Amino acid sequence: MIRKIDDSVSVSPQIAPKDVADIAAAGFVAIVNNRPDGEDAGQPDGAAVRAAAEAAGLAYTEIPVTQAGFSHPQIDAMVQALDSAGGPVLAYCRSGTRSCNLWALAQAKQGRDPDVLIAKGREAGYDLNGLRPLLEALSGRA
Repeated sequence: MIRKIDDSVSVSPQIAPKDVADIAAAGFVAIVNNRPDGEDAGQPDGAAVRAAAEAAGLAYTEIPVTQAGFSHPQIDAMVQALDSAGGPVLAYCRSGTRSCNLWALAQAKQGRDPDVLIAKGREAGYDLNGLRPLLEALSGRA
């Protein structure tokens, strides 16, 4: 289930290579994989999703987020992936939560208002309140 956060990004749970044609048809121009390979048995390999994305003409970026949490290099990579896409991006992980969190952190690092980010997350079904201190610090509003 794809959840739209705003016109530039949507998030979803795990996708499969067979889903990529529909993702392209829905108007997405890029896919960001926030899930490390091998996290769950039976999970599609990132290389297979990459091959399907590239075959469909979509950009593909891997920014795996593990249980260790978020780092500045991951946040910077998400900023770059979103900025370079030139259109709507679909980011995915196991449930969509890590993708939404990483999107919010990337936006905060660019100075976006944490209240707006939390509201957009809530509208998409994600609770970003636990990230508020980090969002405020990254945005310079702490």
